[in-house]
This record gives sequence, C-alpha cells and structure tokens, in this order.
Amino acid sequence: MVRFGFLLALMLVAAHPVMAARPTQEEQQMAKQWVTAHLASDDSLPFSFTFGGHSWREQLGRWKSERDATRLDSHRTHRTLKFTDPESGLIVRCEAVVYDDFPTVEWTLYFRNSGSVDTPVLEAIHAVDLHLAGNPSGKFVLHHHKGSRAETDDYRPLRTTLEPKSELRIAPNGGRPTDGAWPYFNLAWDKGGLILAVGWPGQWSARFTRDAADGLRITAGQQLTRFRLHPGEEVRSPLIALQFWHGDRTRSQNVWRSWMIEHNVPRVEGKLPPARLTACSSHQFNEMIDANEANQILFIDRYLAKRLPLAYWWMDAGWYTNDGTWVNTGTWEVDRQRFPHGLRAISDHAHARDVKTILWFEPERVTPGTRLYTQHADWLLKPTGLPPELGYQSSWRLLNLGNPDAWRWLVEHVDKILTEEGIDLYRQDFNMDPLSFWRSNDTDDRQGITEIRHVTGYLAYWDELLRRHPGLTIDTCASGGRRNDLETLRRSVPLLRSDRIFEPISQQCHTYGIASWVPYFGTGTRLESPGDGDAARAKNTYAFRSQMCPHLTACWDVRRKDLDDDLLRQLTRQHAEIGPYYWGDYYPLTPYRDTAESWIAWQFHRADLDAGFVQAFRRSKSSTSTMTLTLDGLQADLDYRAVSLDTGKAVILSGLQLRDRGLKIDLNRQPGAALIMYRAVGSGS
Repeated sequence: MVRFGFLLALMLVAAHPVMAARPTQEEQQMAKQWVTAHLASDDSLPFSFTFGGHSWREQLGRWKSERDATRLDSHRTHRTLKFTDPESGLIVRCEAVVYDDFPTVEWTLYFRNSGSVDTPVLEAIHAVDLHLAGNPSGKFVLHHHKGSRAETDDYRPLRTTLEPKSELRIAPNGGRPTDGAWPYFNLAWDKGGLILAVGWPGQWSARFTRDAADGLRITAGQQLTRFRLHPGEEVRSPLIALQFWHGDRTRSQNVWRSWMIEHNVPRVEGKLPPARLTACSSHQFNEMIDANEANQILFIDRYLAKRLPLAYWWMDAGWYTNDGTWVNTGTWEVDRQRFPHGLRAISDHAHARDVKTILWFEPERVTPGTRLYTQHADWLLKPTGLPPELGYQSSWRLLNLGNPDAWRWLVEHVDKILTEEGIDLYRQDFNMDPLSFWRSNDTDDRQGITEIRHVTGYLAYWDELLRRHPGLTIDTCASGGRRNDLETLRRSVPLLRSDRIFEPISQQCHTYGIASWVPYFGTGTRLESPGDGDAARAKNTYAFRSQMCPHLTACWDVRRKDLDDDLLRQLTRQHAEIGPYYWGDYYPLTPYRDTAESWIAWQFHRADLDAGFVQAFRRSKSSTSTMTLTLDGLQADLDYRAVSLDTGKAVILSGLQLRDRGLKIDLNRQPGAALIMYRAVGSGS
C-alpha cells in the first residue's frame, strides 16, 4: 500500500516554511489607507472615552498631541500616539503596531495620571470605536462564534445580519473572556470585510449598532470602566486587532490563520509546536488524588512499551497537599506522602526516555483550609452578594494578581516548583468566575480598576515565567476553553479546547468551529470499545478520528489486557502523518451540523507543499453512504493523487476536477470516518 510516510512529512516541513493564505495587494492597500485615516491625524481616532463627564473627542483640541514611529523588524512598525491634558495631567497613549506583511493593525490604550491629584472620572472607555459608512447595499453580516460552555456546540459558527436600526451586544459570562462568547468577529459587506479581535483576559463587551441608512458603529472594550486615576497611576485597555479583507470570506479566515501562525502562536527556540501525543492517568486515578510515584512511572513505561509516540507525560490536578479533593487549591506543595521524592522522580524517569512533563496549576482559586487561605487573607479577594445556589463555592477566594506582594510570591513559588520538579510545560486552569470578585472590590469611582490590575498581573506573571524559562510552553485552560482571547494565545496554547471531551459529534463540531480562528489546539482521546474485532476497531477509529486535532492527550488505561495495540499505533501514526498540514489553510467542506443524521467534513491544505488531507464523518443515523466533497486551495492545472488511509486505494484527479466535480467518499459503515491524504503528482508522492 503506497502512503505518505511520516518521515517524508517531517522532511517536507523541515525543508519548507509554513505557508498559508497570503493577503492581496488590494487588502494591503486597504490597511494602509485605514492607518492613514485613523492613526495619522486626530480627526478620526479609532477609540473613545468620556472624561470629566464630557466626550474626549470634544476636548481633544486643547490637548497636546505627539506622534512617533519606530521600525520593530522587517514586517512591523510601532506607532505611538500621545495626548496630554494640560489641566489634569492625564496622558492618553495609543501604542499601535502596523504590519507590512498582513493587512493588520493592532493597538492598546494606556492612561496615566502625571498630575499631583486624582484625575476627573474616566468612563465608557471604548478601546475601539469605529463608524463604517458608504456601503452601497447597506448590508452588513456579522460572522461570529459561540464560546466554550463545555457543550456539544462550543465554537458553533453564528451568522447575524445587522438590519437598519438594530443593535447586537455580545459579552462573555462571569469574567472569563471566551465563556459563552467569542471575542473574534468577521464583519462582511459588499465584496469585503473586516476582522476584529478583542484581546482581554477579563470581561469585555462589543456592540454593533446600525443606523437608519448605510452606516454601522462598532464599539468594544472592557465592559465596565468608571474610575479616577491616582497620581502616578497607569492602566491599560484591551488589545484591539483589525484585519481587512476583500473577496472571499473563507480566504479571509485563512489569512487570519496565517497571521496567527506568523506573528502570534508561541514558539520554542523559534519552532512552532508540532502535532503530538501526550498522555495522562487522570481518568484512572481520580485526576491525581489517587496517583503516586509508582503508578505514574508505570503508566509512562506502559505507553512506551506499546511503542506509542509519547511526547509529554501530563500530571493534572491533585498532586499537591489537599483535603482529599483536587478542588482544594491554595497549598502549592508536593504531597510528599504520595510522592516522597517529589515529582522530580517522575520527571527524571520521563526525561531519561525522551518524554517531557506537564504540570497542572490553578493559582488564582484559593479554597478554605489551604496555606494561602489561612496565612495570606490580605492577598485574597472576597466577593459580596453571591447567590445562595453557589453553596460551598461562596467560600472560595481569588488570589489578587494585582497585589504586588501576592504577584511576587506566586512568581517565585511557581518558578521554584518548575525548576526543582523538572517541569517542561506549565498548565494553568481557572475554574471560577472572577467578575463578582473584581467588582465587589471596586468603589464607585474606581469601577474596573481591580479587574485591570488582575488582568495585567496575570499577563505579567506569564511573561515573567517565560523570561525565566526560555524553553517553557504554557497551556491555557479555564474549565476547558474559557480563556482563549488574543493576549492569552500570544503566550500559550489551549491543550484542552473544551471540558466537553470524547463524545464524537461534539469533538467534530469543536474542530469545525475553532479551526477558523485558532491554528493550534488540543483535546483528549479515549477508546470507545474494548477488544480488537472489526466492530470494535471501526468504533474506535471513528472516535479517534473525531478527536484528531493538533494536540491529542491519550486517556487510555494502558494496564488493560484487551487494548488493541496495533490499532493504537496505526491511529497515532496517522495523526503524526497529517500533523504538518494543520499549519496550512482550513476549509470547511460541509455546513456546520451537530445532528446524528448528518455528515460533516473539512480539509487542511498546505499551498507551499501542494498537499493536505480531508476528514469526513458519516454519523450514526445518516442514511447517506456517499458524499462528494469539492476541495479548495488546489491548483487547477496540476494532478493530485488522493489516498485513503483505510484502504490504500488511490485516485488521480486534476485540481480542476477536485474543485468543480469533487472527491467521492464512500462510507458504508454507520458511523464511519474517512481520512484521505493528497499531494500534487510529482511533489514527493
């Protein structure tokens, strides 16, 4: 059977830079014109706020204005816009980055009191405030997504037509930025559009307001701001990113993915994270409550004995001293009764076998009876007016990352654990809603300040860990995927995109939705059926392929005697083979569907390699056994060889045929999953 080899795929990736969709000259020109119109003069600045009870734009004429530009590198220019109020001493600074290789501009606002007394009240700070007009059709369509709620339809694509005299408001739940809402938007109009992202690991909001004619106003930023600044005090706004596009919306999403890959996804030693397999024993040992040194080492050895490509061993919640539940967080010390030699013994054992280690933390949530709770109450935020249905959660506290003493302790303590225990990947979870804690600790003339201090402390904490540990990777987790804003994803990767895991339809839907925005993400995988008969193999193949994504965490009980090791090796080898193509363009090939009666399919394509793969799923109640899928991104005048990784059957079709007539897929089994790799003939096939 002729197939693409894993080593060949690695060689190709090593020999070729990642190349996804690129912007057109027209799109680059759109961005340049926007920068000139909105950042080069004071006439149409893309942000707004109220100061002392009046619109700042009305006061701007009496403020001192300064501008500066510095070349950061061959692709980016840093622009500073600075405005000073001669009366109060308030300095408003817009720090912007303009990209030359993408039609993208981003900025963050800073407010500093350079005076000797408190400023007048700053409020209604809109980090972005844009008015779009002159659309000939007057039609604006907003493409947005649901955030994560540990549900089947996490990341569901949404489409809202913004009718005249209508308003759409969007905000997350409870202070975590992707809890139920998604801070990434693609606004389409006649033959073009605008992508907007709000980077804020807190409570943001966005509003899209149509007028009666052909205009639309967009405002977004921190949801609640009303405060005075003390002398010498400085705060910041959310990060705003805009990207302009013309033509096809699917291509615009791939240009966004390309920008994310080129300028945002964290690298280690200059390298993007590869598709890889990690493993944990959380489902066998009650997270790590029942784990110990011996069973952790046993599991590592069993995975390796099965010749599975284990990249990391994942140690999750419960390794620390606790009351018998992993939820009891706040004493961040290794439980020496279960781990007498610390976690270092496990890390050393893994490292000797070329396996790295992951360690779970949840430093912000502090619960009764722990060391932080009893010894450092002054570092903890306590909410007021919590609903009684929260029960025991009402006793939880939030470690205030805006408190300098708490911040310094956390940095030093976690740095020490990572170093002493030999940890390679820092995993941070966040299983509580912080909003009530922040707002309960604000006075009437300081609303939003506690949130700002916590958010900036959180980002600075991660920056310091990365500075101290240059080879460190950070995994962002907040009850699954509830903290995946742009600022967070510049520092981390989401190895668990949702707390809804394993169930095939939900996993298919999650990949379908998140891949348009986030190039690198992960989920868990487990076997659906024991044994190695044909029915069990088919069921397990369907489940595994439903869970396939760039980062996979195996949750298999490798002590079992009835595991189909040959199938596990085959499936993990296939995952490694398709891995390099996740860095290409993403094309949904069917509409989004979450019913058992339907099919769903997608394609990942590397234009630089003229190769990619297709996944298609026939669900359990689908009456259709054949689906023809029209592929995208191919060169019409080239021939492509497409190979089924199940049967080895190959067909050769032109790019024009695959684009116009499509690729026929037969799935007689119900449910069934097809995995097809393709490559241009003569390109290493």
